[in-house]
Amino acid sequence: MERYFNQIQMGYLGLLPFLFFVTWQLFTGADATAINMFSYYSMGILAFMAGSIWRPGAQSKVSAWLTVAVTIPFPLLALASPLMVLIYLSAAFWVVLLVEKSSPLWPDYYPDYRKMRVVLTSVVFVSHLFQIAMFLSLTTLK
Repeated sequence: MERYFNQIQMGYLGLLPFLFFVTWQLFTGADATAINMFSYYSMGILAFMAGSIWRPGAQSKVSAWLTVAVTIPFPLLALASPLMVLIYLSAAFWVVLLVEKSSPLWPDYYPDYRKMRVVLTSVVFVSHLFQIAMFLSLTTLK
């Protein structure tokens, strides 16, 4: 069995809710509830991703703080518009990936794991773009 088999499996399974919310809106149209649920799930996954790569000694102090910094604004996101939340989250996933790639441990990770991380971030980013489009269509319809 591959070294990162479980992480790779869990990573791809974690995409299912993102894809579910995109599919939901493809078939039912723009829905504020789906956008909010998508955002909450996205925040949870982002916090998990940031926390899982924050290891003392595995990265520089700047990278460690940058990893934590992406989750600090979460309480303030409750006050932001859904559009701002989606934009923030879509960018934050790239920040977490870039921090992980800058880790000295990155070259030691299994190649399939590294590929999976890039694929996951790309799919999650495109899902966020779709949600942004759905939100914009929802607000222009009113």
